[in-house]
Amino acid sequence: MFYNTLGDIMEHLIFHIDVNNAFLSWTAVDMLKKGAKIDIRTIPAIIGGDETKRHGVVLAKSNIAKQFGIKTGEPIYFARQKCPDLKVYESNHQMYRRYSDELYKIFREYSDKVERFSIDECFLDMRDFIGKNENPIQIAQEISTRIKKEKGYTVNIGIAQNKLLAKMASDFEKPDKIHTLWKEEIPTKMWPLKVSELLMVGKKSLPKLERMGIRTIGDLAKSDKEVIYKTFGKFGKVIWEYANGIDTSEVNYLQKKPKGIGNSVTLPQDCNNREELDKVLLQLTEQVTYRLRKEKMIANVVNIQIKDKFFRVFSHQKKMEDASSSTRIIYSEVKKLMDELYVEGTKIRLVGVRVDNLIEEKDRQISLFDNKQNEKQEKIDTALDKLKDKFGYNSIKRAGEMKK
Repeated sequence: MFYNTLGDIMEHLIFHIDVNNAFLSWTAVDMLKKGAKIDIRTIPAIIGGDETKRHGVVLAKSNIAKQFGIKTGEPIYFARQKCPDLKVYESNHQMYRRYSDELYKIFREYSDKVERFSIDECFLDMRDFIGKNENPIQIAQEISTRIKKEKGYTVNIGIAQNKLLAKMASDFEKPDKIHTLWKEEIPTKMWPLKVSELLMVGKKSLPKLERMGIRTIGDLAKSDKEVIYKTFGKFGKVIWEYANGIDTSEVNYLQKKPKGIGNSVTLPQDCNNREELDKVLLQLTEQVTYRLRKEKMIANVVNIQIKDKFFRVFSHQKKMEDASSSTRIIYSEVKKLMDELYVEGTKIRLVGVRVDNLIEEKDRQISLFDNKQNEKQEKIDTALDKLKDKFGYNSIKRAGEMKK
């Protein structure tokens, strides 16, 4: 067990580690590795969606861009008006996932109990990995320095006795900082903060809290809990306990298999050309089945979704006769669903493909009617996946995706 500075035995010791400005940092590091002369973290720069595909919003911004008043989530068009010299770089979630995986491997060297909270943040349960004579701040400093030296970007680390307090601590002053939030530090470090900074307090609950005279986390913590429960129901219990630093959740380090996998895309312009829509569906099916095979899972149900120019959403699904991860088989079902769902001439804004009711590949029931054609298709998929893994996802495409 580890003893804190006051000498009390700590039954729990949690690190919350969050990458500073992850998407911009990872893009900058990746560009520098490939020979870029400029570190985009040092110029007015943002990571944004593709403006030509009508989802051009700011996903991340450099500190210099922030000084121009650019905000995450605002349209890139408005960001450019604030800063005419702004440089825009497109997001690359495949690359982000790769950097996230590298980071996860480092964390696993310090603890066997690591929970991925999001693509750029993890909880580490350190109680069994730091002895009573070791200082957790020094261990955190070692992790921080190592990431900076080996990976080229910075992280914030929060240290506490539970997950809530560790996450709150990591959100204190940024970047490249290590903060503690022991239970005895709650009154001085957490209670003076605005109640809007408490985890789970959002835009809907904030006005109601303010009307009750609750401005700080301390105000909420000292409020009559029965009144809070009555006003907000079960949610009230959560936020009152959080305000008092109460959180009994464990670090969920056992990775759960996904229940479903899907992907969708907003088209560059409304489309009523069925041939073009089928090409997009093939691309989406390829992406979904690639992820399905990476998880070593197969799907029983296929679902498609379309959104028309009036933003009306329609979906259709089908249970397949045999579970599969084959791109060819699932795409065949996707096209059948599209035949049933699509009304000729309708202008489509968004299309999506999803597979559900997943089971692990090893649990596949062998059918008497399994044929060599299916085996051949699975070998083709496996060969394509290996090429994508080695040379990059976009290094190889199916013929249907390449037709003009």
